[in-house]
Amino acid sequence: MAAAEEEPEKEQEPESRGLTMYSPREDQLTAEAAGASGEAAATGPTLIWQPGPPSPGDSAQTRRTSPRLPEDSGRSDFSPGRGIRLEVIRARVRDPLEVTDRSLQPIQGALEGSCGIEPNKSMDMGNQHPAMCRLQEIQKEVKSIEQQVIGFSGLSDDKNYKKLERILTKQLFEVDSVDTEGKGDIQQARKRVAQDIERLLKELEQNANHPHRIEIENIFKEAQLLVKEEIAPLCSGDNRVTDEFEEAIQDVILRLTHVKTGGKISLRKARYHTLTRICAVQEIIEDSMKRQPSLPLSEDAHPSVSKINSVMCEVNKARGTLIALLMGVNNSETCKHLSCVLSGLIADLDALDVCGRTEIRNYRKEVVEDINKLLKYLDLEEEADSTYAFDLGQNQSILKIEGVLKKMREVKNELLKAQNPSDLYLGSKTELQGLIGQLDEVDLGKNPCIREARRRAVIEVQTLMTFIDLKEALEKRKQGVAEEHPSHRAIWNVLGSLSEILREVLSFDGNRTDKTYIRLEELLTKQLLALDAVDPEGEEKCKAARKQAVKLAQNILSYLDLKSDEWEY
Repeated sequence: MAAAEEEPEKEQEPESRGLTMYSPREDQLTAEAAGASGEAAATGPTLIWQPGPPSPGDSAQTRRTSPRLPEDSGRSDFSPGRGIRLEVIRARVRDPLEVTDRSLQPIQGALEGSCGIEPNKSMDMGNQHPAMCRLQEIQKEVKSIEQQVIGFSGLSDDKNYKKLERILTKQLFEVDSVDTEGKGDIQQARKRVAQDIERLLKELEQNANHPHRIEIENIFKEAQLLVKEEIAPLCSGDNRVTDEFEEAIQDVILRLTHVKTGGKISLRKARYHTLTRICAVQEIIEDSMKRQPSLPLSEDAHPSVSKINSVMCEVNKARGTLIALLMGVNNSETCKHLSCVLSGLIADLDALDVCGRTEIRNYRKEVVEDINKLLKYLDLEEEADSTYAFDLGQNQSILKIEGVLKKMREVKNELLKAQNPSDLYLGSKTELQGLIGQLDEVDLGKNPCIREARRRAVIEVQTLMTFIDLKEALEKRKQGVAEEHPSHRAIWNVLGSLSEILREVLSFDGNRTDKTYIRLEELLTKQLLALDAVDPEGEEKCKAARKQAVKLAQNILSYLDLKSDEWEY
């Protein structure tokens, strides 16, 4: 009976269809059934109904050699009565030491879930808790709108803002309604999903109320006021605008390019959308003012000219309407309706018979080109949303500018670290002049941000060239110092100090709150005061030299400000 009292092995197999209750007495019954008939192993699984007390002779080896039921027969639909035992004959596995019971996995999974242990990730959703499945569905829906929230560039009163806020709030209520039944793993999962939703709600609110987003909106409102003042003559077909209006629009564009985004996608998109609309207005006005004075043609040339002239008048009016739509100052018109009107005008022009007259055909062609340009501006908003044009970090022109700046920094570091920099002056100047030529070839694409990036790169290169020229002039003066006017000598002393300050400014890489910036600014101010104290005593050369030295000091100060203003694309 030692074998009968042996502790049974608790074994588990990865997949199970049912549950088998197991005890030592049942193992004894299994052993007897296996020993009594050798046919059971050959014919497949057998159900043994054995009343009475258990038989001796039970052993672990006997249990391993017993046949096994099919996967779907390990579950009983009723409870056997007293003295009746339902036995499942188990099959031999490949490794005798690795015997697993498929019927224990559902129970084990349920116990693990209730104890807060992470369930098997390979388990399909059919075996998961309904509450966990619902949380996964909510998380998937929230994930689908995450990029929309991160890239939201509007304000809190926009329709899209309210739509996203409504969706996220609804999902948060759905999470709160999930019943965890007191299970730790479901509670943790619900908490994580709720935190993700709250994070997106906070991100959405920050995007809409960011200080720089408000700054962009305020600048755009100033542009709207400018357009309102000029919109009346434009809508009536008059293409004349004042010089003050052009200068004010240019100032607005420049201020927008200096708005800091901090790399935030939402701010980059907002700045890009605003710049796109204002630059489109500027281009429309410039195109209308460049029109040839010979147009329109005289109606005496051909009967179809009268129709072309009337269409051109409608195009001029549509130009003012388009400007009002781009700037959001016309609520009585829509882009869709204006697009239909312009398309209709093209159809009217296509239907005209110009009788082979070349000048009339060219006239009609120019009017059609004007209409197509206006239609292109109507797609600006959609184009800005469907592309990554706002991300100038991937723009080819910006990449080319960055390449030029990288080469310039290599030349600068080599000059500043060289023991005898005078040996490098000639080669460095030649290379820097080549970089200036590369910057001139950069395609701006009518983008003010790219234009500003190129302007700054040109200043960087030119400042380094100025440093080399100044060093060469100082070394040349040392080689042959003759009698000179005292005021002239004082100016040269200031230029020597400016060369050392410029060396530090070239190496400076900080912001305006740094102590180094404050010190350099004070040094430059002192040199300006020293130049103001120089008395040229009527010497014209001294006056010209002092004027150039003052300009150099001011340029160095401006360059220091440019390096420390933390401008970005």
